[in-house]
Amino acid sequence: MKSVKPASGKVKIVNVKKPVLEALGAIIKVEGCGLCGSDIVKIREGIEGAVLGHEIVGEIVEIRSGTLLKTGDRVVVAHHYSCFECEFCANESYSMCQTFKSSNVYPAGFSEFISITEGHLKHSVFKLPEGFDPVSASFMEPLACCLRALRRADMTNAVRRVGLKSESTTLVLGLGSIGILMVQALKSYGHNSHGFDIKPKRQKGFDFDKNIKYDTIFMTSGSAKAISKALSLVKDGGKIIVFSSVEDESCYTNNEIYYRELSIIGSYSPAPIDLKTAHSKILNREIRLDGISTIYPLKDIRKAVDDTLSGKIYKAYIKI
Repeated sequence: MKSVKPASGKVKIVNVKKPVLEALGAIIKVEGCGLCGSDIVKIREGIEGAVLGHEIVGEIVEIRSGTLLKTGDRVVVAHHYSCFECEFCANESYSMCQTFKSSNVYPAGFSEFISITEGHLKHSVFKLPEGFDPVSASFMEPLACCLRALRRADMTNAVRRVGLKSESTTLVLGLGSIGILMVQALKSYGHNSHGFDIKPKRQKGFDFDKNIKYDTIFMTSGSAKAISKALSLVKDGGKIIVFSSVEDESCYTNNEIYYRELSIIGSYSPAPIDLKTAHSKILNREIRLDGISTIYPLKDIRKAVDDTLSGKIYKAYIKI
């Protein structure tokens, strides 16, 4: 069967053996998979053995499980799950769990078939209604990442929001696909977020006022240059949510954080509740996902990567 792997800074389509179900778990016939920014980092850096593709939609074709899932179910799959037993899980830092970091699909989300474990079936696989749009469904894991960031910023609690001043302001810095998704996530909780991007064509449809300071800024750009921009736009006493890696070790300066009493909060990957909430929000159409993704066949995955890197598209969905 066809799959993909990183090769010398590019992505290569390879022929591999179809996975075999040897224990509790399932075989999924992949319908399609979203291309994440983290996939592109792995491709560009040529990370040996990297698993490419984790925003997966497909159909269960074989299963051995204690769950209620069955053959023929259309599902959306996230690649990691937690152990729920370690100190990180006990403190709800699920994405710091070693099981979370080591679990994955096999051989890659961009494959004709994948195998997943019983842990996936219990914690990171969700059924889809018949006929539900697979491209929209593929946003479950990235939306869950956004929801985790909102919870880290204390912006999903209805009781807490009652106490916020009406003039409280939020800015999403970087309006690629994940920035657009973050704005949508904020709106789903009643926040009227502003957005900013250095590319004028991406600014269209988003409010931004350069003359005000923002209480909370979500960093979704993936560029080190955005750090100084965030520091210039955040209010004294405000929050910056670090929600993307950058190309070097640029950092927030100690004294500025200290004297301005800024809160710099990292948010990496979703907790189980975030996946469940994201699944619900997408199925209930609380999040607008139309117009974000461009569909490519698997044979054109290299073009999808190039078009994403050049800024020609917001996001690619690879149809298998």
